Amino acid sequence: MVSTQNRAVPVYDSTQTPPPFWEELVELWRYRDLVVQMVLRDIKVRYKRSWLGVAWTLLHPLMMMVVLTLVFSHLFRFELAYYPVYLLSGTILWNFFAQSSTQAMLQLIWGGSLLTHIYLPRTVFAVVAVGTGLVNLLLTLIPLALIQWAIGAPLHPQAWAWLPIPIVLTAMFTLGVGLFVSTFAVYFPDFADMYQVGTLAWYFLTPVLYPKSIIPETYRWWLNLNPVYHLVEAFRMPIYYGYSAGPHTLAAATVAAVGTLVLGWLVFTARAHEIAYRL
Repeated sequence: MVSTQNRAVPVYDSTQTPPPFWEELVELWRYRDLVVQMVLRDIKVRYKRSWLGVAWTLLHPLMMMVVLTLVFSHLFRFELAYYPVYLLSGTILWNFFAQSSTQAMLQLIWGGSLLTHIYLPRTVFAVVAVGTGLVNLLLTLIPLALIQWAIGAPLHPQAWAWLPIPIVLTAMFTLGVGLFVSTFAVYFPDFADMYQVGTLAWYFLTPVLYPKSIIPETYRWWLNLNPVYHLVEAFRMPIYYGYSAGPHTLAAATVAAVGTLVLGWLVFTARAHEIAYRL
């Protein structure tokens, strides 16, 4: 019979657990296959009942472009060459941010009942929402390129090689915002509606539909405080102007993306253990 007197007995000490932000990151990596499957599920569900299918993703920005071009280019009468390209290049990135951050919040609220039955990393819902939004964003680049070709705008294929940088930065920023607003939505159910109204106002305060030049010179410095403005400019420049964003724009976009992601992750994971009881 083997003696167990000299064997080390495992002891669980709650004080030795890793910080919540690191523990959540490790758990999210363990469940990475689930994240992929949930993104694929959301894509299939979105187009399953649509007879246009993926084609709707291509037609939607085209229809929006026609409406907004007729309204804004004629109503405000600003001169901007190839305005549809300018409009679309800003709109599709804004839609990715606004829709993904909103879905991150709503999916946590709608799917939160799962947390009382099975274990899931709480950040899964936000990551899946951003991942699904990324797929849709990449699909909308196809009609954007076709519209550029159709209206005779320069395509700048070499400059498009810079697009992964602003796309990744925007995804980081969106995930940070999504986690941050999800935390508030758990405690204040009306916050989801307030956020959607707030993003609408944010949309019109960002030069997406209109050029920066129509803003009076004395008020343009406010744009530097708008993180989405820097992200939109970093994304738009390779597409519309044919060159990468300048160091000031990229630096501001990077600081906004990294800072927002870290803040959102810290705030969300600090309260993650309470989510199942609050929903």
